Amino acid sequence: MRFYWILLGMMITTSAWAGDTRTSNILSEVDDLWRGKSSHAIATLNIQTQHYSRSMKLESWSKGKEKSLTKVLSPLREKGTMTLKSGNHIYTYLPKTDRTIRLSSGMMMSSWMGSHLTNDDLLKESRLEDDFDARISFEGERHGQDIIEFTLLPKEDAAVVWGKIVLEVEAKRHLPIKEVFYDEDMQVSRTFTFTGLKKLAGKIRPSVLHIAPADKPNEYTEFIFQELTLNIPISDSFFNKSALKRHQR
Repeated sequence: MRFYWILLGMMITTSAWAGDTRTSNILSEVDDLWRGKSSHAIATLNIQTQHYSRSMKLESWSKGKEKSLTKVLSPLREKGTMTLKSGNHIYTYLPKTDRTIRLSSGMMMSSWMGSHLTNDDLLKESRLEDDFDARISFEGERHGQDIIEFTLLPKEDAAVVWGKIVLEVEAKRHLPIKEVFYDEDMQVSRTFTFTGLKKLAGKIRPSVLHIAPADKPNEYTEFIFQELTLNIPISDSFFNKSALKRHQR
C-alpha cells in the first residue's frame, strides 16, 4: 500500500533488472519516505463506496515493518477502535465490548476499516526491492513533468499477489506520483496516486494517498496526512496485545 493504464513511453532505457544500483537506491528512497525506523502520524481516512461515505481521523505508530498500531480518534461511535500488527498477526480491539480479536486467515481478505485495503495488505507490507525485480522502463517528460518509471516483477519466492507493479516517480526528487498494480492475469487492479506535497517530518512529501480500484470506478479510499514524525523512540512493548487497553487513555 495502489488503476489506469499508463501511456507507453517513447524513450525506453536499457537499465538491467535487479542489481542496478541507481534503481535500487531510488526504490529505497520511496520505501523509506514515510517509514523511517519508527513513526507517528495523524491522518484523515476518507472512504467512498457505492453504498456509503465515511471519514475517520486516525493516529498511528510503527516500528520497522513488523509492528504497527492504528487508533481511531473520531467519529465518536468508532473512537478507540484499534488495529495492531505484530509480526505475522493482526488484532482488532473493540472498545465498546472491551474485546481483542485476533484475525483468522479467513478474515485476511476482508476490508480494513471499510476501505479498499484489506487486512492482508497490512500484514504483507514489504519493501519493493526485497520482493520485486525492477528496471527503469521509461525516463523523460510525460504530461509536462520529468519522471522515471519503474516496472517491477515479483521475485520467484516472493509472497505477493501482484503480477506486476508500475511505479512513476519525480525524476529530480524521487517522490512517488503513481503506482499501478496488476493482477496475475496482468489486468489493472488498483491505482495509487500521490499528491498534496507539503513538509512532513522535515521534508517535502506527498500528504495525500488516493487508492482507486479498477473494477469500481466511482469508489476510492484516501489518506490525508496532517502530521508525521519519523525515527521516534518507541519500545517493542508498545505493540504488545496486552497493552491495547492502556492505549485507550
